[in-house]
Amino acid sequence: MQTPSMKHEPRPRIRTGAWKLLAATSLLALAASLAQPAFAHGAMGMKAGAPMGDMGDMGGGGMMGGMGGMGGGPGMPMMGGRHGARMLDSIGATAEQKTQLQQIMEGARNDLKPLREAARTLHQQMQGLFAQPTVDARAVEALRQQLQANREQASKRMSQAMLDASRVLTPEQRKQMSERMAQRRGMMERHRAERQSLERGAAPGAPAPRQ
Repeated sequence: MQTPSMKHEPRPRIRTGAWKLLAATSLLALAASLAQPAFAHGAMGMKAGAPMGDMGDMGGGGMMGGMGGMGGGPGMPMMGGRHGARMLDSIGATAEQKTQLQQIMEGARNDLKPLREAARTLHQQMQGLFAQPTVDARAVEALRQQLQANREQASKRMSQAMLDASRVLTPEQRKQMSERMAQRRGMMERHRAERQSLERGAAPGAPAPRQ
């Protein structure tokens, strides 16, 4: 018995202007949360002493790609285009503020792009070293240090962008942004818990729910 194929509706394309607004809003949401300890140890969820296993975020699409070209990712709130626009509107962001935020985001994106490309190259070189019959420990250490420097530079640039974005908003707007993001995180966590509960209940051998 064949399982009927599901048709997926094509996702609407986000126009350039809307994408920039979405990216700026994501940055704003993170900037509004700067006071939280989770962001004090490194932008975008990058820890100072993260093991090499985490470097996939730097090389493949986490640092920049995971941000959707700066639209979300590790340590950054994930928001749809419409939600991002509504978020800015809900805190009363003016047209001037939106323009300033777009400029900040565009500058950060341009600065981070070469860092992402360099990290990808270094990561590929690291993979090549471990594919050799004999692993060159010195070469591995040299690449590790270069990747660490790349990560630090990216973290510093992103932190500066977050600070610049936070200065565009008023204290009240930052407070409202933080409250809305906290509510959104709580809602997402509840949905994730409900989904995991349903998946466990549907797993083979799972105990039947009590009547």
